[in-house]
Amino acid sequence: MNWINLTDEEQLQDLISQSNSSPQVIFKHSTRCSISSVVLTRLKGTKEKTDFNIYYLDLIAYRSLSNKIAELFNEHHESPQVLVIKNGQCTYVESHMGITVRDLTEQVGVN
Repeated sequence: MNWINLTDEEQLQDLISQSNSSPQVIFKHSTRCSISSVVLTRLKGTKEKTDFNIYYLDLIAYRSLSNKIAELFNEHHESPQVLVIKNGQCTYVESHMGITVRDLTEQVGVN
């Protein structure tokens, strides 16, 4: 996976624009949550083909940005949480142990 730190609203707007040409993934992570750490380790340790961008958002450091994402995509905040953005819209959302690399690759269209 191509991990990119998500730290500001300008970057979020760029991500939304990029989603018009290829799906983008946002992973919302709480550095204080053990479940979130387990999911992050699982994602980073995958051996599956993952040829897509995944934006890493540290919820503790960037809480207002996390709230903005929830507002923009009308999705209830959870942690950990993953959102797939296509054509400026959130087309898939999952949280906690429901987050899997296999589901992400299916949602993004990676074979």
